[in-house]
Amino acid sequence: QVQLVESGGGAVQAGGSLRLSCAASGRTVSSAVMGWFRQAPGKEREFVAAISWTGGSTYYADSVKGRFTISRDNAKNTMYLQMNSLKLDDTADYYCAAKTWGYSDYFGDYDYWGQGTQVTVSS
Repeated sequence: QVQLVESGGGAVQAGGSLRLSCAASGRTVSSAVMGWFRQAPGKEREFVAAISWTGGSTYYADSVKGRFTISRDNAKNTMYLQMNSLKLDDTADYYCAAKTWGYSDYFGDYDYWGQGTQVTVSS
């Protein structure tokens, strides 16, 4: 079993930055593939980024490439999402997720989810 808790969301102006954190607990968390997804009101949950269990491989949605950076610190059981150059379209609830092995950008493949943290970008 893996428990995930996000933090770091908030309100920011367009062009600004936020750093999300996902604190994980559980016996196998350090070997899990972890990812960030987001869901805006009235829209489906969409993939943002994922990171392999070693941190050596990262994957990004085209919409955030070059602006967002995913990282993890297995010693601290924490994953991060550094979000720069935020746009209005980045407004959403952000969720961290984990799966036991194998990269995926499909939310249905992830086994564990946090409760979400809200990010609001204003003009």
